[in-house]
Amino acid sequence: MNNKKNVLVAGGAGYIGSHVVTVLLQAGFSVVVLDNFSNSDPSVLQRLEKITGQTVPFVHADLRTCDTVVSTLRNYRINSVIHLAGLKAVGESVAKPIEYYGCNIQGTLSLLEAMQTCGVHELVFSSSATVYGDPQTLPLDETHPTSATNPYGRSKLHIEEMLHDVARASEKWKIVCLRYFNPVGAHPSALIGEDPAGIPNNLMPFVAQVASGKRPLLRIFGNDYPTPDGTGVRDYIHVMDLAEGHRSALDFVATQPGWQAINLGSGQGHSVLEMVAAFEKASGRSIPYQIVDRRPGDIASCIADPARALRVLHWKTTRSLEDMCTSTWAWQRYREVGV
Repeated sequence: MNNKKNVLVAGGAGYIGSHVVTVLLQAGFSVVVLDNFSNSDPSVLQRLEKITGQTVPFVHADLRTCDTVVSTLRNYRINSVIHLAGLKAVGESVAKPIEYYGCNIQGTLSLLEAMQTCGVHELVFSSSATVYGDPQTLPLDETHPTSATNPYGRSKLHIEEMLHDVARASEKWKIVCLRYFNPVGAHPSALIGEDPAGIPNNLMPFVAQVASGKRPLLRIFGNDYPTPDGTGVRDYIHVMDLAEGHRSALDFVATQPGWQAINLGSGQGHSVLEMVAAFEKASGRSIPYQIVDRRPGDIASCIADPARALRVLHWKTTRSLEDMCTSTWAWQRYREVGV
């Protein structure tokens, strides 16, 4: 392995992680995946090899097993880490806060201890726009005050603060927190995509399952928000754009000591009803829905100001809402056929 291009992707078998792995491998990085399959499937690894034509070294472990992380960092001579391992559903976090704090915060602390032990100081962290809480102004830039309206967002905010403290304590550390907005879509091969265990917590995979007939209807949580059609508005970003943002962040973090926060979003908002209409067009299927009460911890609107990402990462989104919907539908069809 090339010591200057060895990257550990924690959570690399998951939805976002698997797409990041494809982009990194195709860009010439040597990648090692560490995952515990809590919300992913081992078959992803074979599909990654099919997409990239490369064998992907894999370590089956939880980040909280610090000794295993230490041995992984040493054995593969890792010099940079992308940390995407964690639980990520807003509604579930309200019901299971202990599980979320344990996985997300303890997992990150264990990773940091392992990295410190091994002298690895470059980290790209999967953060979230939920750290902005209930937005005071839109669009959201990185100077917006941080807060949280649910345990998931609070776990991300606590981790960001931990990382800030770590970077402040030693100039060796180079840390970028990528604040994701709403990743959707799938790889153009249709071999990988969002594949949640059980009932989907995110909008797009649920819509796809309704379109395919797997679920009878979509529940829309609230239509009384102060938005154009009353449903929640979010900044949706194609997962391949997001993955390319990580590749840019790796180049950036290698030269930037200290702690940085950078939004990854499109700068455009779409409501739930707009997403449903776009998916109906892409799939040619009707998507029945029912309006139900608001979901605990949700907010009305969340839209990124992505100017800093363009300025410092030289990155911006290039894929459309149509691309997001058509690639999701292609992935859903692949899953049904099971090829």
